[in-house]
Amino acid sequence: GERNILEIIWLASNRPCSRRFKAMVPVWLPHYEREYGAVTVELRNNLLRISARTLDRLMTPVRRRHGIRGRCGTRPGSLLKNQIPIKTEHADVNESGVLEADTVAHCGNSLDGNFIWSLTLTDIYSGWTENRAVWNKGYDGVRSAIANVEERLPFRLSGFHSDNGGEFLNHHLIRFFQERQLPIDYSRGRPYHKNDTAHVEQKNYTHVRLLLGYDRLDHPGLLQPISTSQSPREGVDPSGTPDTPAKLKSINICATTNCQFSAASAVAVRGGISAPGGRTHRRNRQK
Repeated sequence: GERNILEIIWLASNRPCSRRFKAMVPVWLPHYEREYGAVTVELRNNLLRISARTLDRLMTPVRRRHGIRGRCGTRPGSLLKNQIPIKTEHADVNESGVLEADTVAHCGNSLDGNFIWSLTLTDIYSGWTENRAVWNKGYDGVRSAIANVEERLPFRLSGFHSDNGGEFLNHHLIRFFQERQLPIDYSRGRPYHKNDTAHVEQKNYTHVRLLLGYDRLDHPGLLQPISTSQSPREGVDPSGTPDTPAKLKSINICATTNCQFSAASAVAVRGGISAPGGRTHRRNRQK
């Protein structure tokens, strides 16, 4: 019926609000038909004429069943709050080298259990952004990911700014930044003030959510393909525009047991809806 079709398209199009969804249905419907078969003329006409208010009514149980889109995984780290200064703006940054950091939970609708996190690091001055996938955002994984990014940066790391998550506010990471020939300035934002890390918060959406979506990624075998998709590519000019590298290759990741892993560390997803922009979403077919 209408609701089943709308549910599949809604999930594949990143769960938009009803007003946006109304405008997206005509664009996504041909892709649905290509994957699941043609719909009747009457059903197509109903879907194309549907109003935002009707979508609100039809999608209410769907939204309730799938829960909210993305969850906050930040857990406050209290041990070093008195040692790491708060910084709320960065008008004094006039060269590359100061990174904002944040993590994104690929937990679906539940933070319970083990799953993959994305670490996002954004240079405040240039907008240069690096991402790495880590398992359960433990200290070893986060520190190793930061060290890997630092080795590949085209500029020297001189500052580090994060939120108040425990993966950042810990003695291990502070030693990693301080016990070196040129210590790195370490600051944090105010609790519950995302604008204090606005640069990296934006990249969490454009560099993580648009690529990986909001599904739960709890298969250890996905860690390497995601890391490969997020690592710097050969042929990318460090002096070019960071957000639009010339040879950037996109890899679609899906958190289902039907994922197939190739030798090239790409993930081939079978039976998904290919979005107009090339993104793929997997959902079990209705029987």
